[in-house]
This record gives sequence, C-alpha cells and structure tokens, in this order.
Amino acid sequence: MKSIERIEAYLQGEMTEQERAAFDELRAMDPELDQQVVAHQAFLAQLKDYGNRHHLISEMNAIHEMLDIDAIKEEVLPKRSLIKVLWSKYRVNAAIAASVAILAAFSTLLSTGYFSRTNALNDDYNALRRQLSKITNIQKSQSAQMNDIRGNASGPANPGQFGGTGFALSADGYLVTNYHVIKGADSVYIQNTAGESYKVKTVYVHPQYDIAVLQITDPHYKALKALPYTFKKSSADVAEEVFTIGFPREDPVYNRGYLSANTGYRGDTVAYQVDIPVNEGNSGGPLLDSKGNVIGIINAKQARTDGATFAVKSGYLLEALESIPKDSLNSELVLNKKNNLSNLSRKDQYKKMQDYVFMVKVYQ
Repeated sequence: MKSIERIEAYLQGEMTEQERAAFDELRAMDPELDQQVVAHQAFLAQLKDYGNRHHLISEMNAIHEMLDIDAIKEEVLPKRSLIKVLWSKYRVNAAIAASVAILAAFSTLLSTGYFSRTNALNDDYNALRRQLSKITNIQKSQSAQMNDIRGNASGPANPGQFGGTGFALSADGYLVTNYHVIKGADSVYIQNTAGESYKVKTVYVHPQYDIAVLQITDPHYKALKALPYTFKKSSADVAEEVFTIGFPREDPVYNRGYLSANTGYRGDTVAYQVDIPVNEGNSGGPLLDSKGNVIGIINAKQARTDGATFAVKSGYLLEALESIPKDSLNSELVLNKKNNLSNLSRKDQYKKMQDYVFMVKVYQ
C-alpha cells in the first residue's frame, strides 16, 4: 500500500531533489500511484479552501460583534437622502458615462485580440471524431450498392453522423474506442476493412479517461482469431518508435512516429504526447510500440503545434477495464497475453492488425 506520508511530503516540497526525482519516476511507472497523488492534491486543495472560508467567516463575525449598529444607522441614514437627490439629478449623465466606459473597454479588448486569443485556447485541443455527414450522395449510393453486392444487411446504408476508430479487446466481440466518439449516440455500428458492418452496444464508459467499451451484438458477426497484440501495463519510454492505424477516411490509414513526452495536453498524466500525423477519425485508434504492444489510444491533437498528438495510456485503459461491473458483460472479458507481432516486419504487423481495427459509425 502506498504511503500517504510520502505523497504529502512530495506535494508539500519536503523531499530532497533526489527523493523527488525518484518519486517522479515512480509516478511515471505506476498509474495507480499517480492517480493517488492527483486525488490527494485535490483533497488538500479542498481542505485549504474550506479552512480559508472558515477563517474568513470567523473574522467577519468578530468584526460584526464589535460594530455599534445603532450608531452606524444614525450616521449613515441621513446621507442616503443626499445620495438619492444626487442620483435623481445626475443618473442620465452617469448612465451615459458608464456606457462610454463599457464601449471603450470592449474596443480595447477587440483591438488587442483578447477574444481571438481566448477562442484560440479553446480551439487548440481538438478531439479527433470525424463528421461523416459530409460524405456526398454519390458515396452514399456507392456504399449501399457495395452492401447489396456483399449481401451484408446488418449495416445501414446511411453513413452516420460521426465516426472514429475502435479496436478489438478480445476475439469474441469486445472493442474499445474513445468516449467522445460515441457520446450522445442513439446507435453505434462498426465496420471492418472488408466493408462489413455490425451493430454494437455500449457496455461501459469512463469519461475521465475518455474510454468507451463496446460489444458486438449483431448475429451475423463471427468471432475473430486470437488477438496478435497485447496491452502494455507499464509506461512506454520517450523517443520510442510507435505506429497507429485509424479511419480518417473510408479505408484504414497507417501512420508512424515516436513518443515525444510522457504527459499529454498541459501536463495531463493520463496521456502521452506523440509526434505522429493524425486527422479527424483517428480517435479511438490503437497506438502500438515497435514490438506490437498496445501502449495507448489516440484521442486528440493540438491544432497549432505540429506533431502534437495525444493518446490515453494503456495503463489507464486496463484500470478502466477492471472497473467494469461484472453484471454489465454478457461474457467474461479476457485480454490476450501472447504477442505474435514482436518478430514481424512493420508491413506484416500491419497486415495482421487490419482485421482487429474498425471504423466506428455513430448515429444521433
């Protein structure tokens, strides 16, 4: 069990530089400890806020007890009449002056680009859900014709409103994607690389980690072969080569890069920063190391920073999976423990991965 005393010493700056460096390294390797530190930091902040409020109330009560209310009323009430007279006489001028001041303030904010910068901050972090409704009518017709040719009646011809990527957690129909991909969905379908669509249901979501677990419910679905990849429990190393497969378009797209930071957007410890090209639709795609271990889930990128992509760490995915209530699963979710990708070339790794990565289509 992790020591609360060590966490408090770390947060209150009571550790030596060597102890703090060792503790930072332990946090990076242990997601459970990292979450305890974050939770305890929030708890201490709440205690501090409560103490400050309690102290302020006590001081205000003490001041109130010292005041002579009757004397104050006698001194103040006559002046209120004078204020009323002055207000009646000059309120029009005061309103005009206030309007001019407000107009001047807004003009200054506009001229200095304040509102542009504020909007820029909000737009700097982009989730990578793709808008599918932009697909043309010709593409819709082609999709419907292909479904007829394949005899696949399980998937709708309508391409859906939004899309992303998902990948298999097990061979028997459990998948994972980002929570923001399926948020607000009335129904969700997945589509494999052969163009076959299957209806899925959401069995668990973890909004804080941006994770959603899906299960294929379509009777036409046939179980996959055993997964060729595993899920890494420990943290990956900065500068490690990585690759991803996703659906920013109608067919899968492969991209490669490297792990550039051990934290995500604005120091988020739940995510990695990755230098890898991604686009809308890559959300929910697997991030794998060179040996074929899943180390994360692509979920966002920074708009004005080249190569700044973010991925939820696999350690937090595993933590979320352990939190799924057993009664919400039709069958036990068992993760693969054997990696069959480690000794393959990247081309062969991609070929083996294709059947386990899906386009996610969201209908609202």
